[in-house]
Amino acid sequence: MQEEQETHISNHLDEIVAAVSITPRKKIQNKLPQTALFHPPREKLQLCEEKAKSYSSSHNYKQAIQELVRCVALTRICYGDSHWKLAEAYVNLAQGYLQLKGLSLQAKQHVEKAQEILTNSIEPPYNDNTDVFKCSVELFHTMGRALISLQKFKEASENLAKAERLTKELLQCGRIIKEEWIEIQAQLKLSWARLYQGQKKSKEALPYYQEALEYIESSKGEKSLECVPVLRELAGVEQALGFHNSCINHLLQAHLIVLNKYPSQEEAANSAHIVAQAAVASGRPEHHDAAEQYFQESMANLKDSGEMGRAKFLLIQDEFCHFLKITGQEERAFCILKESLEAKVETFGDFSPEVAETYRLLGGADLAQGNHSRAHKKLNKCLQIQTLLYGPQDKRTLATQQTVDVLSKAPDVGGKPRQAQKGKPAFCPAVPQHPAHGKARVNAAV
Repeated sequence: MQEEQETHISNHLDEIVAAVSITPRKKIQNKLPQTALFHPPREKLQLCEEKAKSYSSSHNYKQAIQELVRCVALTRICYGDSHWKLAEAYVNLAQGYLQLKGLSLQAKQHVEKAQEILTNSIEPPYNDNTDVFKCSVELFHTMGRALISLQKFKEASENLAKAERLTKELLQCGRIIKEEWIEIQAQLKLSWARLYQGQKKSKEALPYYQEALEYIESSKGEKSLECVPVLRELAGVEQALGFHNSCINHLLQAHLIVLNKYPSQEEAANSAHIVAQAAVASGRPEHHDAAEQYFQESMANLKDSGEMGRAKFLLIQDEFCHFLKITGQEERAFCILKESLEAKVETFGDFSPEVAETYRLLGGADLAQGNHSRAHKKLNKCLQIQTLLYGPQDKRTLATQQTVDVLSKAPDVGGKPRQAQKGKPAFCPAVPQHPAHGKARVNAAV
């Protein structure tokens, strides 16, 4: 854990150095027009702020962080070391580390620096400046979120309460309009929900998620993409509390929003997959049709996609087969598994966990049907792969070894090995002699 934190801090310092260091003239000229080099600091600051927003919205997180660091440096140049705008720049940087990279400790450190600056700057003429109080709201809220991630829940709740109280006072004094207050409330309620959820208090988290959703729908609209993560988190709480109908309905609502925003095949597949998983998790027969429908929809979106999509397709297909088994459709499940074996070898490699698991399930199916010879062949193939992957003493390998040993003593397995070769071949093909991509060394060992 300590090494991980040190690595994060090291990366964090590297980014700051890269962002504020003087870049060689040639490199600057490649990135910026010649005139941009001579912009006044305040114009450069505005440009950096715009670029940070642009990079953030396009998920270019490394570049966004670098621009936010530059904003801190330029703000100090423009306004000095004790101006509230420098505190605002630190809060923005903290939000960047928290939202874009999930680095809570670094976010907390930046907020503490902002707090120190803001404490010293709130004096005439700043005590009548609404922007200072808005910055304070963001400061307390960001600190609260960072502390939630660090699992310091008591301190987190204190900061969220401060942000909430200050926001209420700003509304009552007419410093902010109702619409702006609603947007702030949406994010604060969501943070409260996550605070309780982080403490495994789903019952307490539920009303905060519901309020957050209402505020977001009020300010952004019911079909806004901003509703999607809240709907999914709300559904997760409802599932934990056993409210499966509400859970599935909210996930369907999120799915429809995603489909209306022209998603990629992978995004549409992922959204449908989430609904299918929730329907299976309910364990209720009335949700079986929904589970199958959304499994099929998810796989249909991935079937003709590229290599990464093919891998995801096969993993979801395995989940679908498991669903078929638990709903009494074993024959259909194992038929799909048989057909998937060749594609899994091609996608994951001859000696992969996915191929081993498929051999194990197919061998178990043959064993259940009393076909000991075919079960032995498949489970023996599974054993070979598991031994290479996990070693002979792994519990998975030992369990398969035990079954293979028992089957080896069966009359129709040990007594007729040559006859089995002359007869009709078993379904499962032998492991191909040609190595899969990236697997040559493993195959050579076999």
